[in-house]
Amino acid sequence: MLKDVLISGRSRVLRIGAILDLDSVVVGTADMFSPAVLSVAAANPFSSPRFQLFTDSAAVHRAQASEAQDLTAAPTRRLLATASAQEEHSCEYGSPKFYALCGFGGILSCGLTHTAVVPLDLVKCRIQVDPGKYQSIFKGFSVTVKEDGIRGLGKGWAPTFIGYSMQGLCKFGFYEVFKNFYSQLLGEENTYLWRTSLYLAASASAEFFADIALAPMEACKVRIQTQPGYANTLREAFPKMHAEEGLWAFYKGVAPLWMRQIPYTMMKFACFERTVEALYRYVVPKPRADCTKAEQLVVTFVAGYIAGVFCAIVSHPADSVVSVLNKEKGSSALQVLKRLGPLGVWKGLFARIIMIGTLTALQWFIYDSVKVYFRLPRPPPPEMPESLKKKLGLK
Repeated sequence: MLKDVLISGRSRVLRIGAILDLDSVVVGTADMFSPAVLSVAAANPFSSPRFQLFTDSAAVHRAQASEAQDLTAAPTRRLLATASAQEEHSCEYGSPKFYALCGFGGILSCGLTHTAVVPLDLVKCRIQVDPGKYQSIFKGFSVTVKEDGIRGLGKGWAPTFIGYSMQGLCKFGFYEVFKNFYSQLLGEENTYLWRTSLYLAASASAEFFADIALAPMEACKVRIQTQPGYANTLREAFPKMHAEEGLWAFYKGVAPLWMRQIPYTMMKFACFERTVEALYRYVVPKPRADCTKAEQLVVTFVAGYIAGVFCAIVSHPADSVVSVLNKEKGSSALQVLKRLGPLGVWKGLFARIIMIGTLTALQWFIYDSVKVYFRLPRPPPPEMPESLKKKLGLK
């Protein structure tokens, strides 16, 4: 009996479907039968696939109508869901993949930028070791091109690229490691209250290892750039230095390198982090979450340049000592410092501000671009935890 009713109903639907639009038939079919009848029909082994298609299509139409109603009633919810999907990360913050990609970003940011400014770095080093001959940036470029030609401005590019790529790997990769490690030790509230100290400690820890990786190539670079006739390439300089002084030739400058690079990196990271925080709070007219990726990278570049200027000033005296020390044989850092005097250690500062400011801005821009490209977690500027607000009576 029930089977006859179903077959009869299906025949009427098919006859109507031949005349009316398919969509109206689908909706009519769903309304014609009660849910109980539809469930029985679905379980019937003799039910028609066409009838099953109609019932499923009716459910789809109802779902689409419900979705349209939800969109009209709550557009904000849909927008938030879309934003959440766009912000999906490729890995978790603090995972091995996260640290590895941060290290890769450091290789690109430091290796490429330092290699790009080799001509300016060469002139800066020559001003530091022979200020009588290379009296200024323009004079330094003029004398170098006159003596060595245009190709002479590229001396030392190979040890620069290799050395600073290794340094960037350790500097940015270990910074993220130590920053996360120290933050876990401090806890959420103390991390916010002592965030500047956290940036300083994490960057100093990272740079300690980064300079060990950099020292051999830095020694080769300075010897090529500042000692005319000694060597023109890394392949010439490295074995010659090893034959003359052994392994000590590559690491005798690591202590002054720490003196130069650790204050530089502490300023570079702490100043950058706090400058970004200040820019979003006082300069950028909207929250970071509302900024596009391009706008965020512009803020990164500006903060990086500001940090770079302070970095150059803080680390320049030690940089002068490193340049002279790697040029000479048998001298100590203290001897070089006494000979240069309080004014001599500031030779070449203007050239270094231009170089380091541009270089630091580009490094942060490239590093942040790598994070954007690989969809790494990029936490926003820190905000006071809710628990701390309650303790301070701010909420």
